[in-house]
Amino acid sequence: MARRSKPTRLPAPFLQRLSVLDDVLAKQSAYPFDLPWLRPAFELTFDTPVTVIVGENGTGKSTLIEAIAALAGYSEGGGAKGFGAVDSQEARESGGRALVPALRAGWLPKVTAGWFFRAETFFSVARWMDSVGSDADYLSWSHGEGFMRLFQERMNRQGLFILDEPESALFPRRQLEFLRMLDRVQRDATAQIIMATHSPILMAVPGARVLQVRRHGIDPVDYRETRHFRLYQDFTVDPEGFVAEALRDEDQSQF
Repeated sequence: MARRSKPTRLPAPFLQRLSVLDDVLAKQSAYPFDLPWLRPAFELTFDTPVTVIVGENGTGKSTLIEAIAALAGYSEGGGAKGFGAVDSQEARESGGRALVPALRAGWLPKVTAGWFFRAETFFSVARWMDSVGSDADYLSWSHGEGFMRLFQERMNRQGLFILDEPESALFPRRQLEFLRMLDRVQRDATAQIIMATHSPILMAVPGARVLQVRRHGIDPVDYRETRHFRLYQDFTVDPEGFVAEALRDEDQSQF
């Protein structure tokens, strides 16, 4: 059983810095140590209660999220501390955990309560919780409703919540509801959220810091400047023209 941490009166963020140990990194060359942005002197700072991480597929966004979760003491299968008994088929070894020896986390203070949310393993964790007699009941709900119930019950508490693409089962109106929850966390600073997402709606948390993972670096960005936002904007301005151009590009790629 994981030891409970004492509450702190200090506001979030609790995890304030992530840096690389250059001597350890220098001895490694295989994935995930070969991610282009993971260079000597790599450092990320977290200075807002809500941090949003965005990036295209293949940039290492989820690997970064997994590494942060592992540093905080969570199982690669997701869940809270001590909730590691998920189905083996769904709890695959993650590249992020391999990065832990090469990373250093800076805390003020270290808060060990919270949750690592992975959409693909959420209901596996929920089944395990049922099997050990937990009062939480997430299996009686639809996929999206189960997600929202978890967020509503957990994220009003002090803790570190690491979320990997929570929008995956959320209808856009539900994303707006979740956006309101994120906004409360940002304003109240009782919890810290580090979230990877492709949703422009969830990127728009007022005051949150948005970090964009590119091939050669991780930099702050205005969510309006992300490719995600611009694609959705182009679609809503001219849906027919957007689709016609997308299909034309697909046709041309065949030659």
